[in-house]
Amino acid sequence: MPPKTKRVFYCTQCGNETPKWQGQCPACGAWNTVVEQPAEAAGKRSPSAPRRERPGGVNRPRPIGEVETTDELRFPTGMGELDRVLGGGAVRGSLVLVGGAPGIGKSTLMLQICDSLCRFANVLYVSGEESQRQIKLRAERLKVRGEGLYLLSETDLEDVLESVNELRPDVLIVDSIQTMYHGDSAASPGSVAQVKECTMALMQLAKGQGITVFVIGHINKEGSLAGPKVLEHMVDCVLYFEGEAHMSHRILRAAKNRFGATNEIGVFEMGDEGLTEVPNPSEALLSGRPQDTPGTCVTCVMEGARPVLAEIQALVVPSGYANARRTSNGFDYNRSALLLAVLEKRGGLMLSGCDAYLNVIGGLWVGEPAADLAAVIALASSFRDKNVPGDLAAVGEVGLTGELRSVNSLSQRLAEIRRLGFTKCLVPAREHGRLTQPEGLQLIRVRNIREALAAIL
Repeated sequence: MPPKTKRVFYCTQCGNETPKWQGQCPACGAWNTVVEQPAEAAGKRSPSAPRRERPGGVNRPRPIGEVETTDELRFPTGMGELDRVLGGGAVRGSLVLVGGAPGIGKSTLMLQICDSLCRFANVLYVSGEESQRQIKLRAERLKVRGEGLYLLSETDLEDVLESVNELRPDVLIVDSIQTMYHGDSAASPGSVAQVKECTMALMQLAKGQGITVFVIGHINKEGSLAGPKVLEHMVDCVLYFEGEAHMSHRILRAAKNRFGATNEIGVFEMGDEGLTEVPNPSEALLSGRPQDTPGTCVTCVMEGARPVLAEIQALVVPSGYANARRTSNGFDYNRSALLLAVLEKRGGLMLSGCDAYLNVIGGLWVGEPAADLAAVIALASSFRDKNVPGDLAAVGEVGLTGELRSVNSLSQRLAEIRRLGFTKCLVPAREHGRLTQPEGLQLIRVRNIREALAAIL
């Protein structure tokens, strides 16, 4: 009788292993994410079997006094927005994961940085989805020079590692990790086991030989079988490429970065010749903004060390049903419901019988409380059908009692507001620390939302 095959269950969100199927993952708490995968037959190695060679070689213990303490060696990628998100450039020997929905522009971004990297380094671009001819045609469209750039169409990771040992590149780009498979794992390509095995081999390669590795991972709305969530604890840096399919702007965010901050963003614009950097995202997000129109207000949010101006639009109409409808896009839904309740209780506006729609223009996600005041002004302006001055911006956090709280980095926000041509700004009456008021910007200090509505509307 053949031996019974052992089965192992994995969570597609966090990669946790369980001996039996469960509806909810005990590690991350996600529902309906546990799938069945065959356990690796080669998991237990015989003592007499030869040791499998590691991609990066074997490390030996060293005294702590002999360990170098120099700073990490960084090099520019050729795109300032990408360098900003990485913390000042790519780090030699690091493993970077670039995740995003299919077709968002991940492969385009990786191929474009090859044009700059090839000037001082050898780059190996490995694609498991496209042939070498397809990559060459796309490189010609993006005007990427081929000096120092090597292409390889392969899905077997062992062949890829062999090519790396022969070529000895400085930068390795793998597109994508879901298409790679390792011979030591019996699971199918794209499964959690294969993605773990391939990523571990690439990590050993990066740390052992000092090669900077960029790995592309696909995600979708349903959540792929082995999405980037499984890899976040294995790589050094996790970048997410975000954007709407019908919009040209793309936002690059860092969800994890061992060599820098995680609150920076990079803004790009997708065109016919690839991605173009947007050094001034505030001006791009405010282009085409209607002037002196009810239901719109501008605020300033901090994305890392960069202040970004965002336009918040609101539409409040009488509801035709018993239960009023609430919708928010780019703004936290629970936060918008809270602001509507505060506006009715503390501001005196009867919004319970109205449908309310809140939208942030440009595909930007506003998650900090500094945008509360602008959202309240936009909602009240649409409800009363009164215009908000086009040269006015609002910054402040709204509490449950209707009071306005101060926000951090207020001086930087005000400087950015003034630089974009605004002459008035609604701010809380109290602020923390020393405030630098830009010349030509009038500050309207208010203590609660009633004073704010009286001052503007």
